[in-house]
This record gives sequence, structure tokens and C-alpha cells, in this order.
Amino acid sequence: MNRDIRAARWVRRTAGPTAALLGVAVLLGGCGKLQEEVATVTAKQTLLETVPDGSEGPFRFSGKDGTDDVSGSVDPAAKGLELSTAIKDPEHGFTTTIAFRVVGEDIWTKISFTGTEGLTGLPKLPNKWLKLDPAKLTDSENVPKYEGTDPGNAGPLLQAATSVTEAGSGKYSGSIDLTSGEAAKVLSAEQMTALGEAAKQVPFTASVDGEQRLTSLTLDVPAAGSAKPFQYVVNYRDFGSTPKVAAPAGGQAQNAPELAYELLNG
Repeated sequence: MNRDIRAARWVRRTAGPTAALLGVAVLLGGCGKLQEEVATVTAKQTLLETVPDGSEGPFRFSGKDGTDDVSGSVDPAAKGLELSTAIKDPEHGFTTTIAFRVVGEDIWTKISFTGTEGLTGLPKLPNKWLKLDPAKLTDSENVPKYEGTDPGNAGPLLQAATSVTEAGSGKYSGSIDLTSGEAAKVLSAEQMTALGEAAKQVPFTASVDGEQRLTSLTLDVPAAGSAKPFQYVVNYRDFGSTPKVAAPAGGQAQNAPELAYELLNG
């Protein structure tokens, strides 16, 4: 979940050489080191196969990256995404909640403020879904788009795992090299710079449900320099029972006023 509250990038899983390594292990009669390597590759591939691929139906997600908390839902059939995040103003104490809804190429936003007692001058927006014109956004990357069924980047993170151990009962642990491939794009540039070499061995835990669907992935990102330790968390749940994501109907929506673009464009 990137700081610009975009939906995370989708990266398809690639199959690992599990079968080949298993065959070698049998031929060598179970060499200790090789057995450990085979176990790691097997556990990694098993875990990768639990990442949502669209067959699960609509589901909810939530997560955090040490700075922002994000929650929402994904509807693969509709190429739909809904997400929201709350940003607290540390100086004045009020909270801005920004929600987005995406269906195909169409996108709406809803922006609201809470904790504004005693404050004046805050912008007033309609309490409706505001349809956005991408041409009016100075940086279209600052709003989400439907990019697949893994908004928390669990797939690329697990693909970069250097060790994976299965502990039974749907529990896994290991370490991830955040400098590897697409995993390097999960954290912000500032976070990666602060981590330095520590980014190559970041511990993680993961859980899957009884139907072998990923339900949580947590990275324990260590302290580095002046940066405090934090957790990067991805949660997936309510597979198939989550309401579908649909375009706002009738009076629930209107075209976004210019004030909405001013807020989103910063």
C-alpha cells in the first residue's frame, strides 16, 4: 500500500522449480542441505499459490505500511476496487477520509472531514461519489486504478522470499529480500534508503485459511538509522461473501467539482 493511496501493482506469480528439485532429492537419497532447499522452495511455491488470483470472488482487504492504513474491497469480475484511507492533521487535529471506487476505467472519490469542531475554512464538498476526469488530474498515479487481485503486493513480496518455513495449521514464516524485483517497489524510496542492507533480510509471517487462501502477510521491518521499526501488513478476508463493487447509482453520484481536483492535485 503505497503512500499515494494507489492500489498496489499486480504482479502475477511465476511457477518455481518445485518438481525438479523434488526429483533431485529423491535421486540423491535425501542429502540434508538439499532437503532443506527443497523444503524452502516447496513451502514458498505452496504459499505463492494462496495469493488471490480472481477465482475467489469479491473479497475485502486491509493493510498498513507504517504510515498509512488502507481498507477496501476487490471485485475481479467487475474489475472493481474500493478503498479508503484516513489522514489526521497533526496540527489541527481533524481527520480527512478519502475513499475511491473504481469500476473498469471509471473512478469516483468521496472526501469528508471529521473532528472539525471549532475549525473554519475547510472545503465543503457534496456528500456523494464524485466522478473524476483523469485529464484533470496532474498526476493520475495519485489515484487508484484496478490492477488485479492482489492490492497488498503479497505476490511480489513472497516471490522475493529467500527462506520459507511451513509451521503447520496454515502458518508460515521466513525472510524476504525487499531489494529483489518488484518487491523493491512495495515500500517508499525513503523507507528503502533508510533500511540499506537490512532490506535484504526482512522477517515475515503469513497465514492461510482452510481453503488455502492467503489471509495475512506481515513484514517486521527493522529499525534503521533514525527510522523506527514498523510492520507492513496485508489482510485478505470475506472471500466470496463481500458485496460486489458497482458504479454508484442515480443520485448517489455527480461529476466532481473543481474543488475536488484542487484537493487531489495538492
